[in-house]
Amino acid sequence: MEDYLARIGLADVPSADLAGLRRVHRAHVARIPYDNLATMLDRPDPADPVAAAGRAASGGRVGYCFHQNGALEWLLTRLGFAVSRRHGHVWFRPEDELGTSLNHLVLVVSGLPDDANPGGHWWADAGLGEGFAEPLPLVRGDHVVDGWSFGIGAGFGAQAAGRPTGPAAWTYRHLPGGVLRGIVVTSRQHGPAAVEAAHRALTEGDGAPFRRVLVAQRVDGPAQRTVRGLVHQVLTPEGREQHDLTSYDAWRSALADDLLLPVDDVTADEWVRLWERTTAAHRAWDEAGRP
Repeated sequence: MEDYLARIGLADVPSADLAGLRRVHRAHVARIPYDNLATMLDRPDPADPVAAAGRAASGGRVGYCFHQNGALEWLLTRLGFAVSRRHGHVWFRPEDELGTSLNHLVLVVSGLPDDANPGGHWWADAGLGEGFAEPLPLVRGDHVVDGWSFGIGAGFGAQAAGRPTGPAAWTYRHLPGGVLRGIVVTSRQHGPAAVEAAHRALTEGDGAPFRRVLVAQRVDGPAQRTVRGLVHQVLTPEGREQHDLTSYDAWRSALADDLLLPVDDVTADEWVRLWERTTAAHRAWDEAGRP
């Protein structure tokens, strides 16, 4: 645990209270980037929380949501927090909002009430890539973190019955300008077997969504920092800075230096193949009008 805390810049053991939760969450999303590099290299890491926590502690890449939130759950539990899981369905198009596929692992930290959140349930999430620096209270409404507004709504059944949002089901409205549109959180199947099946669907085979384009992201306070393919972007509440990475050196530097992505295990041949694949995909995207 000490090595994990050191990786995210914490020299002491945070207390298992709301201040400690915020401190761990903010440090994690700022220093451990969300990424799919292992999948793009055709060697995806297993969706195992202990293995993910080990990579975090040893300075390696952690991965995407199943890895990131599995590792964060491991750490928070050992720090004394009460953590439970939920089924998350991320959607990008309105017609997909009512889908039921498991494509995001959601964490709820309970037992931490304050005046604005008397129920004491908080949504901790290190696996959105672009997301919130601090946990969101599971209270219906808009919640502002570092200038960004994130929306929590009632679950579909709860909304129809007029009940407030609770820890079992809710809807989420993402930040303006983000890639994803929202998330529907429920208590559908989200155990280890369900996560493993979803992980395989997301990372294995030619049609797997996480094999399409290299992505690395981290939440640096108000700045949402991203490399997607050959596009480097910094999104803040004040605006968007975006440019193409036109050289191999600039691309590598953006990944390692700005996104803090560990790359020591990537061979020269792997870099060359990934660069060629990424430039070809970028060229095709550019020729298609960047849809």
